[in-house]
Amino acid sequence: MKTKTIFVCTKCGATHPKWQGQCAGCEEWNSLEEASVPRKGTQFTSGYGEGYSGALTAITRLSEVKAQASQRTSTGMAEFDRVLGGGLVPGSVVLMGGDPGAGKSTLLLQMAGKLASREPCLYVSGEESIQQIAGRAVRLGMADSQINLASLTSVGQIAEVVQRERPEIVVIDSIQVVHADDVESVPGSVTQVRECAARLTRLAKQQDCTFVLVGHVTKEGNLAGPKVLEHIIDCFVMLDSPPGSRYRTLRGVKNRFGAVNELGVFAMTDKGLREVLNPSAIFLERSGEPAAGSVVTVTWEGTRPLLVEIQALVDDVQGGYPRRVAVGLDAQRLAMHLAIMHRHCGVSLADQDVFANVTGGVRVGETAVDLALLVAVYSSFRNRPLPRDLVVFGELGLTGEIRPVPNGQERIHEVQKHGFTRVLAPTANRAKRPIAGIEVAFVKTLSDALDTLSNMLG
Repeated sequence: MKTKTIFVCTKCGATHPKWQGQCAGCEEWNSLEEASVPRKGTQFTSGYGEGYSGALTAITRLSEVKAQASQRTSTGMAEFDRVLGGGLVPGSVVLMGGDPGAGKSTLLLQMAGKLASREPCLYVSGEESIQQIAGRAVRLGMADSQINLASLTSVGQIAEVVQRERPEIVVIDSIQVVHADDVESVPGSVTQVRECAARLTRLAKQQDCTFVLVGHVTKEGNLAGPKVLEHIIDCFVMLDSPPGSRYRTLRGVKNRFGAVNELGVFAMTDKGLREVLNPSAIFLERSGEPAAGSVVTVTWEGTRPLLVEIQALVDDVQGGYPRRVAVGLDAQRLAMHLAIMHRHCGVSLADQDVFANVTGGVRVGETAVDLALLVAVYSSFRNRPLPRDLVVFGELGLTGEIRPVPNGQERIHEVQKHGFTRVLAPTANRAKRPIAGIEVAFVKTLSDALDTLSNMLG
């Protein structure tokens, strides 16, 4: 088969006819890698069948197709099922990324052990020997598990084993070490990762089995390999491990069969990863004494609310320009909110350093925490502790108005479950009926919110 050389961006997957310093697609520097592709007019054939998903089919009108609900297979872990949207879908490919040591192999081995008692399950490792996997299984208390193990790195050999054994679930650890013998590049390169992922995806569709691929993460926090790998697979989840924490968060990034941004929480123990069914409890482990700059907010992660603590520290500038540092939050939004507070409330922090943090290593991306962030900053600036039974949420606009947030009533009900009695929320989220046991102060503007806080503090 005749091939030609192109250059593929490892960040966005854009192709270029020749090497250049900057990618024209995403404008990233030094991200192009050499790859080989079939020349025009060359027929591409594969040992796993013609075409991407089998033989050609006739064209069908959408109105004539009967929609069928996907039959899902539970992993045996409620938190994992939540992130996947209810379980594994036959014929799908799931990609799990994460930092080295986060617990990807441990979590998937535990999942395979639970599934093996109900479904034929194959665990393929290219990085560890079968003896090493067995040693980890003993530590996890899975010595009697019915998992089928294989130590393979050739995509052709993996395909032969899958076609012979016909497992329902296949785990590949990891996609970066798998290689295709007919592709002239080293394992882990752009061409190898993309080609192997495409062949395994095609095999999953043909055999109607589920593939779970492990993907390494670079030092920048991105998935190693070409960005197009995320477009090939059906579901992409990330396992995050905050430094110094025993908790792991599993977040859905892409899911063709469910909602994205779902969050699952696990705790690392000597017996593997244990599910945390009430994550709000671990993220609200606050000190006994009230402290200025600390406030609780309720964020919406996928399909459920989650209570987290936001902390802020405001201090005099020690020379140079004032610093704006946010951990777990958007630093640009922090700077914007400080400008809003100065413009509409007359509170200037131009000569102050401002640091903000979400405890527990959680990253919050939604705008519903805007008001809580500024409330924490204001509390630290005035050095006045906030009531410990107070929860704050609301989106902040550039004109100083407090905008409504989705699922406002569900958030207040979650606050009530955890014993909080006071809420500061947008007026537009006012309920038709008051919620028993909760005193809700509804505000329209940031100025109204700060005045309400001043009355609470006396």
